[in-house]
Amino acid sequence: MSRNDSPRNLFSYDDYRAYLRDIYTDRKQRGLSHRGLARRAGLSSPSFLKAVMDGQKNLAPATAKRVALALGLAGDAAEYFRLLVVLTQTSDPAERRAVQVSLGRLRRYQDVQALADASDAYHRHWYLPAIRELSLTDVFRADPKWIARVLTPKILIREAKLALTTLEQLGLLRPDESGLLRAAHRQVGTELEPNSDQIADFHRAMIARASQSLSDVPRPERDVSSITLSVDASGLPAIKKRIQEIRRELLDEFDAGKSGVQVIQVNFQLFPLSKRIDEETEQT
Repeated sequence: MSRNDSPRNLFSYDDYRAYLRDIYTDRKQRGLSHRGLARRAGLSSPSFLKAVMDGQKNLAPATAKRVALALGLAGDAAEYFRLLVVLTQTSDPAERRAVQVSLGRLRRYQDVQALADASDAYHRHWYLPAIRELSLTDVFRADPKWIARVLTPKILIREAKLALTTLEQLGLLRPDESGLLRAAHRQVGTELEPNSDQIADFHRAMIARASQSLSDVPRPERDVSSITLSVDASGLPAIKKRIQEIRRELLDEFDAGKSGVQVIQVNFQLFPLSKRIDEETEQT
């Protein structure tokens, strides 16, 4: 996902014309004219975009792409803008419903905050993500003593206190309207296959928690299972892709937010138990 150079949040809009008007107002203060914006988009008529903003003309699909590029939109943002154009201009009820579903999905994934540079600090200790998730519930107390007691396994009070400070510094916990610390975003995610020693340590810690659960957690409250299978050359990347899809589906379907009563950890592990036999055969 890319960012444009405007503070406007495109994903909060349901009318592309309103977005264009607001963006133009923002940039007009920095000397941008309708003519200049039209030139950026490769449009011959300097007044065309003003007519679009006023609802007098529509954007064709190809023109919408050029306008998105001129606004600095790319990736999900460019696709969202294109869908807004379709939504505003289509008269087909079936197409409107399909576009609304796609827009909703894109909005939902904007709520998943990319950790970027903060990911190492966030994953330094297994209990930081657990505390952030706890903060989404109504029963959460930003009290180190309460947090230390509720987590499984228990942590030290000083660890809980430092964790709260770290989460605030990362912008992952913020005071709400009543002054109580709450998660700043419903969900937090890293890239699908992050490359970081800190995140690797986080996964090791969670795998260790899973191993310990075999003896510490009653069977009805856990699920530890596995399969062993042989796959063809396309099997490994296909299974990895399916696991990534399942992760997204679980977040969408079961994230309870304020109504949550417990924080759980779901691990996925996939690794080879043999060398690639076709490669091994070629070497013999």
